[in-house]
Amino acid sequence: MFPVNRIDSPLPDSDALTLPTPFLRWFAEKGWRPRAHQLELLSRAEAGESTLLIAPTGAGKTLAGFLPSLVDLTRRGKIPAGSPFVGIHTLYISPLKALAVDIERNLMKPVAEMGLPVRIENRTGDTPQAKRQRQRFNPPDILLTTPEQLALLIANGEAERFFKDLRYVVLDELHSLVTSKRGHLLSLGLARLRRLAPDLQTIGLSATVAEPMELQRWLVAQTEEQENHAGLITVSGGAKPEISILRTEEHVPWAGHSARYAIADVYAAIKDHGTTLLFVNTRSQAEMLFQELWTINDDNLPIALHHGSLDVAQRRKVEAAMSENRLRAVVATSTLDLGIDWGDVDLVVHVGAPKGASRLAQRIGRANHRMDEPSRAILVPANRFEVMECQAALDANYIGAQDTPPVGQGALDVLAQHVLGIACAQPFDAVDLHREITSAAPYAHLSWETFERIVDFVATGGYALRTYERYARIRKTKEGLWRVSNPMVAQQYRLNVGTIVESPMLNVRMVKRNARGSLGRGGMTLGKVEEYFLEMLSPGDTFVFSGKVVRFEGIRENECLVSQAFSFDPKVPTYAGGKFPLSTYLAAQVRKMLADPARRASLPDQVRDWLALQKDISILPREDELLIETFPRGSRHYMVIYAFEGRLAHQTLGMLLTRRLDRAGLKPLGFVATDYSLAVWGLDDLGNAFRARRPPLAQLFDEDMLGDDLEAWLNESFLLKRTFRNCAVIAGLIDQRHPGKEKTGRQITVSADLIYDVLRAHEPDHILLEATRSDAATGLLDIGRLGSMLKRIKGHITHRRLDHISPLAVPVMLEIGREAVQGEAHDFLLSEAADDLINEAMGGEPDIMTR
Repeated sequence: MFPVNRIDSPLPDSDALTLPTPFLRWFAEKGWRPRAHQLELLSRAEAGESTLLIAPTGAGKTLAGFLPSLVDLTRRGKIPAGSPFVGIHTLYISPLKALAVDIERNLMKPVAEMGLPVRIENRTGDTPQAKRQRQRFNPPDILLTTPEQLALLIANGEAERFFKDLRYVVLDELHSLVTSKRGHLLSLGLARLRRLAPDLQTIGLSATVAEPMELQRWLVAQTEEQENHAGLITVSGGAKPEISILRTEEHVPWAGHSARYAIADVYAAIKDHGTTLLFVNTRSQAEMLFQELWTINDDNLPIALHHGSLDVAQRRKVEAAMSENRLRAVVATSTLDLGIDWGDVDLVVHVGAPKGASRLAQRIGRANHRMDEPSRAILVPANRFEVMECQAALDANYIGAQDTPPVGQGALDVLAQHVLGIACAQPFDAVDLHREITSAAPYAHLSWETFERIVDFVATGGYALRTYERYARIRKTKEGLWRVSNPMVAQQYRLNVGTIVESPMLNVRMVKRNARGSLGRGGMTLGKVEEYFLEMLSPGDTFVFSGKVVRFEGIRENECLVSQAFSFDPKVPTYAGGKFPLSTYLAAQVRKMLADPARRASLPDQVRDWLALQKDISILPREDELLIETFPRGSRHYMVIYAFEGRLAHQTLGMLLTRRLDRAGLKPLGFVATDYSLAVWGLDDLGNAFRARRPPLAQLFDEDMLGDDLEAWLNESFLLKRTFRNCAVIAGLIDQRHPGKEKTGRQITVSADLIYDVLRAHEPDHILLEATRSDAATGLLDIGRLGSMLKRIKGHITHRRLDHISPLAVPVMLEIGREAVQGEAHDFLLSEAADDLINEAMGGEPDIMTR
């Protein structure tokens, strides 16, 4: 867990630093010496400087981050019994509950071996309530926690007393925290901690950073006069990882996401290594891969499954077994891809494309957690497009390219939640709170007018809702301070704090039928599943969950009841978790690969043959070119657009294009988007229309589609309603949880839709509608990325009119039938088999036209 230099390595110049005797003795007994960056961070901390440490995996970041705290606590010594109350000394913030638990386990060992007078505890959503309550009155020296738990602690009336002695805040995997709404909430929490403990210092730890200065600013308080930033320590070196793309004799599919073709090869890799960590991008992929591996596990290797929907007890059991090296393989989602040291992992296998260079680097770092020895990883693309994406990610890793997203501006719904949380702790003065909030980097440019609107929203719900007492959550006192309107408001806040809004989930419980055929009560909890998925099932349907094929029996209250299915062939697919968007960097690299014969030469034979066939039938687009193919199939006509900008941007493009095509009288029936392309289909011959310039392609793809067309579509679609629901929950307008009960997803949706309609009709400039549009533009719509694409392809649009489907079009064509749009025609479903499409793509001659 804490890599250091061996005794025969050069000793850093540490004369200026004298470590306490227990540390010197411990290092000597282990035959170790602290590394230069560990001592440098200690030196800067003792000089009062906040610092960002960027170091490769295995460089000992965790020891470096905790060394100032452990040294300071050792010098302080044990607090005598009967002393006045002493608050926590160090706060460690982790993006994952599992990481906080792991750090506690690994940090306790050296603390115990050195006999340090340091008490360490964790506090996450899984921590029992009794332990959390005890921590408030008898806090540990070091508390390991998450952003949500920090928000709860700050909102408590004892916050000032609890944090008065806080010396350090250690923020692990900082790059993964700062770019989301969780990071916005955390930045506001840090701003409050700086007020409660003015001498507070922050230590940021990260292995993958694209723009270090952004994180350096994030770590310290900002002022109107100037931008401030923390110090920076960068550790270079470390062995380059050994990454390969799976080379197989099996047929690599043209489309699909399962990678079933590679299961035998993956199993062989597991057998050839001591411990293997297998990463996938979604929970459904994790379930499928685990099931497939068990089906061929003739050697009875111990293989486990780990993802966020599984019951906490099952997750902890897997984590313990992994740390003790009792497992040969673990199939996991992002729940295990940050900083966790799970024993001796020999190999990482990434099934499916990583979608980002930084994400791949992070996950590969879980293997061989030692700086001076290479991590080993195998990438297993699910289809031929993903082979190119994996190659691009591999190339990026070798040159050290990063594509972490920017920090961005702070979200307004998060700000509303924080304002209420501050009022729950104690009455606040608006001017003072605005000054405090703008010291947080994401909110440094928050205007007083916008802040006033947020306070008014928390106090009244806004103009259209102010007549309803339930939305009056804070009130102004005679002294001009804002306080919570009643204790129930504070209780509701604590039940609903946080920025993670998941799809409605139900417990999945395994039950048995009794002799009379009735379902029994009790039974083991397997985890949770999305409510919308269950609504599609009928009793008797089978699906895969928690590594088992289970039979759906029905829903009782807030639980999904299942029984054991005596079949290995589920009737319906597992539910799908969220998908990572393809990063801008990797998308650009795939476009370059398609345009560059030299880069294509490194691809496997199957992929080169596929691209050569595409070049014969149509073309391979240039890097700055937008290729559009049109062709007939059956009674329909298709347009496939190869933008390579990710599913979110393509989804928005599809919505806007179909509106324009509908206005042109071309009657689009539907569209579907993948990470690589977009397909639109209709009844009219789109190729003939474009050749006759009705409408001209340049006009169809003009940047002005992001103006009135976007506005009109947003006002008609349900997308903003879905986004508003999340904003309303985060901002506290709608509570998911109440004492002793929880709203169903349907109840929350109905409430959100009603409020959304009221606000649109009576207060269209409501602050929460503004937050909703901002969220949609940067998240679900990816407007900025789409705008960049439209600008890039201006004057570089090429149309190929084909008489049948092309090889590159096969993957997106297999997706058709899942998305529909409104127009003058009805939606059709297309369910032809992949083999038919591939065979069709093997012949024919194009009619070529360029715009």
